[in-house]
Amino acid sequence: MAVGPSVLTSWSFEPLQLGPTAIAAAAYGARVRALERSGRPVPAWRVWSFAAGIALVVLALASPLEAFAEEEFFFCHMLQHVILGDLAPLAFVAGLTGPILRPVLAVPAVNRLRVLAHPLVALPLWTVNLYVWHVPALYDGSLQYASVHALQHVLFFTFGGLMWAAVLETLPAPEWFGTGAKIGYIVAVRLLETALGNVFLWSGTVFYTTYEHASHRYGISALQDQGLAGTVMMIEGSLVTLAALAWLFLRLAREGELRQQLLESGLEPRAVRRAVRYGRGEELSGRP
Repeated sequence: MAVGPSVLTSWSFEPLQLGPTAIAAAAYGARVRALERSGRPVPAWRVWSFAAGIALVVLALASPLEAFAEEEFFFCHMLQHVILGDLAPLAFVAGLTGPILRPVLAVPAVNRLRVLAHPLVALPLWTVNLYVWHVPALYDGSLQYASVHALQHVLFFTFGGLMWAAVLETLPAPEWFGTGAKIGYIVAVRLLETALGNVFLWSGTVFYTTYEHASHRYGISALQDQGLAGTVMMIEGSLVTLAALAWLFLRLAREGELRQQLLESGLEPRAVRRAVRYGRGEELSGRP
């Protein structure tokens, strides 16, 4: 009888997947040190957020979760994907600032890619990527070929990062995409994700036969495994959505109060909107 992965020994290192992570961590550390030497230190919470993003990527790709995701359970693969496509990109993007990205954006070819962070571009790209990779033929192919699997993970992380970059405005978003619009954007993201999660939870049809053999070792049928995967997707999405919406609603309330105070002081409305949106309202008011 075949023996499944072990939570103690099934740790792995795949250069094809972890190599870019190591390069990103090294480049980030070098840039943070350079900014600190120039008198423009990066806030500690951003550094810790970026480090958390790197740690989540390593957890998803090098821990036993990778072995269980590839060989045993769809719900483990789903957990891996919500880490790589949602949690890790969120932490990663929150750790970035304009000054950190400036050397990268100075490359003309990279700078032209800024359009991908536009909310009306990032959301469709994220949606198409999420749904296409769960088409059975592509999903099974990712399990059979290491290069396809690595590409899948890179795209989940990349488009997840672009989706969150629009919300956190690592790069300036369109003027119309204020806090209220971001709330609608987050709701749209989660409705799209929840729809797919419900398909896995309630379909009654097994989409991926790769995991059927696991029932012999663990007593979980492929259909139950698929239902668990849908549950993982929806629970993670619900928790992140609640946190994001709470943050955005609090921000909306603070912005509204400060905007009103600045307008009543006679300042130009457009300047007030921009200053409040980008966290410079206090500076505009002349407060310490």
